[in-house]
Amino acid sequence: MTAAQAGRARSTRQADGVEFSGRFLTPGPTMLSRTGSLPDRAAMYNANALKIGIFGANCSSGRSATTVPERWSASWPDCLKLARVADAAGIDFMLPIGRWKGYGGDTNFHGATLETVTWACGLLAATERITVFGTVHAPLFHPLIAAKEFVTADHIGEGRFGINLVVGWNEGEFEMFGVTQREHDARYDYAQEWLDVIKRAWTERGDFDFAGRFLNCKGVRAYPKPYGETRPIIMNAGRSPIGQAFALRNCDAFFTATVDSRHSIEANAKKVQELKSAAQKFGRDIEVYTVGQVICRPTQKEAEDYYQYAVIDNADWGAVDQMMALKNITRQTVPPEEFTRLQRYFAGKGIGGYPFIGTPDQVAQELSSISQAGMRGIAVSFVNYLNEVPYFCDEVLPRLVRLGVRQES
Repeated sequence: MTAAQAGRARSTRQADGVEFSGRFLTPGPTMLSRTGSLPDRAAMYNANALKIGIFGANCSSGRSATTVPERWSASWPDCLKLARVADAAGIDFMLPIGRWKGYGGDTNFHGATLETVTWACGLLAATERITVFGTVHAPLFHPLIAAKEFVTADHIGEGRFGINLVVGWNEGEFEMFGVTQREHDARYDYAQEWLDVIKRAWTERGDFDFAGRFLNCKGVRAYPKPYGETRPIIMNAGRSPIGQAFALRNCDAFFTATVDSRHSIEANAKKVQELKSAAQKFGRDIEVYTVGQVICRPTQKEAEDYYQYAVIDNADWGAVDQMMALKNITRQTVPPEEFTRLQRYFAGKGIGGYPFIGTPDQVAQELSSISQAGMRGIAVSFVNYLNEVPYFCDEVLPRLVRLGVRQES
């Protein structure tokens, strides 16, 4: 049975040694028992050394600013089908993008998006194994509302909900809400209070007060607590020194997508060592994740030709230029040759991350290499997830098992 067929065969399936029809029964040899402990949550209830997730499927066009007609719709029916295919095939997690406003261009890249926590609730109710994250802008959600939303999602998924915490950077999106962005360092001071309130709401057995620089909460009472008397895993991708320090102090996983990591696998290994050494200074051990775009075809030429066609030749250059402008990269601020080079970089690597382009053998080998370099996982995107994820699952995942970085699912 292919991954696509498995995604449709939902009534009763055999996965990780578990026969289920709507609920788990007895854990199989490669699946951790659903105890709800934080280590089990961080391991996503399986023994895969390399966790593989699907990134950006809640946004139109996913992570490819392309005009090709087969680009991703991000409709709810397509997201639901994708989640079921991924769940049946043993994909570990789904990670959405917190996006409120599109980038324009011919396609209005990311112009149609599904809100991430409600999206996660729907997917968790329709799946059995996969962890689903919500990506949340702390300044836009009161922490007590967020804490309640997170607990609700966590109970729906019986401990399979995770949080990708975002402090925010896009001024245009914040203006939609009438919210003024704080000065850079103050954003993380606020996020610290925000997260402190949420963690207390998850753990305090009685009422509590919180009086901080930004938040003042009195007589707080929050029930139920997260599933299994622990908490969802928390991920962050702060890039500045203060943002990185925030993540290392508070989070279970750090998402790195630096310019260097988008250029080479070797740069990922260097970044892992930097982050783990920095975490040790806080007395913590943190997992490191990255992002990438996959174009996998039976031959190298087919993969490279499709990458050129979809990602470069048919790029939505208007949307690419808008994203660059948000970083103050325009034809007026940089020389023409540099602008053209950066355009190509943003379209080819800056949006989707490092491109894994090639045959199943080639893609599997490169993914195995980042695992051996110390990466705990990767969130990958595709031009059209439903068209391409089944082939990836059928051809690449078994090769990763043979390479020793994943278990049979």
